[in-house]
Amino acid sequence: MTKRPSNSYSQYHAHVYFDEQSLPLATSICEQVGELFAVKVGRIHQRLVGPHPRWSCQLSFDHVQFDRLLPWLEANRQGLSVLVHGVTGDDLADHTRHAAWLGEELALDLTMFKT
Repeated sequence: MTKRPSNSYSQYHAHVYFDEQSLPLATSICEQVGELFAVKVGRIHQRLVGPHPRWSCQLSFDHVQFDRLLPWLEANRQGLSVLVHGVTGDDLADHTRHAAWLGEELALDLTMFKT
C-alpha cells in the first residue's frame, strides 16, 4: 500500500510528475499552487532531473502550509503522481523513509544518493 503524506517535518518538497501530454495540466497546477498557497514553485523540467523518473516541478513549502496544500493537491492533481517528502538534509532518507505519494508511486533512481 502506498504511504500517504503526513505532517511530520518542518520543511517539504512536493514533486509533480508529468509527461508531454500532461505538461499543460502540470503547469497549471503548479502555477495555481504558487498563487493560492504562496509556496516556492521550481522550474517546470521537461527532462529528467535528479532521482525523478518523469518530467517534474518541485514545490517547496513548510509544515504550516502542508495542511491546506496537500488536500488541494489531492483534489486537483487529476491523475498526476506527486511525491511529497520532508526536507531534513539527508537526501536518501528524504526520498525514501520521509517520502509519501499522492497517486501512483513511481520508482526513483536513488543511485545518486548512494555514493
